[in-house]
Amino acid sequence: MNLLEKEALIREKAEEFENASAETVIKWAVETFPNITFACSFGAEDVVLVDMIQKIRRSTDIFYLDTDFHFKETYETRDRLSEKYGLTFVQVKPKLTPEEQAAQHGEELWKRDPNACCNIRKVEPLTRILGQYDAWITGIRRDQAPTRANAKKVEYDTKFGLVKFNPLASWTSDDVWDYIRANDIIYNPLHDQNYPSIGCEHCTRPVMPGEDPRAGRWSGFEKTECGLHK
Repeated sequence: MNLLEKEALIREKAEEFENASAETVIKWAVETFPNITFACSFGAEDVVLVDMIQKIRRSTDIFYLDTDFHFKETYETRDRLSEKYGLTFVQVKPKLTPEEQAAQHGEELWKRDPNACCNIRKVEPLTRILGQYDAWITGIRRDQAPTRANAKKVEYDTKFGLVKFNPLASWTSDDVWDYIRANDIIYNPLHDQNYPSIGCEHCTRPVMPGEDPRAGRWSGFEKTECGLHK
């Protein structure tokens, strides 16, 4: 399938899938693009997708970006999910250790230039791993941020040059938590401590009542995305 044919198929399926279930989207994704991967951050949306993918095609690769700066609760959630599903999550690390980053760019880069820190610890590793696949699955939802409001359930990712599936694009936060409760899904306990969105420990804080759900990410900076999603 050449690029023009692929883009035409994606446009057709984006319209067809708009009212389809997340499971329907995932099933078509893994059958049509066997060389597919799921990017898991161990947040609420992503643990839902881990459960769905395990029910649809257990052999699907699931990776996570290990920035070296995650909360201990995030690593514990990874380990609990691994044990429950018999999964081995693919660990993707930055080329620089925290010590090497500090030596090259100065201490606590995230405080001075969070975009540069995200590029080193997230964007470059993601670019490297996605280069091995034809398609990827993410947990983004339209109502998470204005930058995600136009996300389709299937689209061509021009940033990374592959097909991107967002099976939960039309879901609300209530939809996510209804699924977690109904299916007794393991989730990050930080969600119970006012962390609706969980990133690196240095750049994530609890969200206060009335604040935007992503206000806890890169607080104090004009930044709402780490650069993984255009």
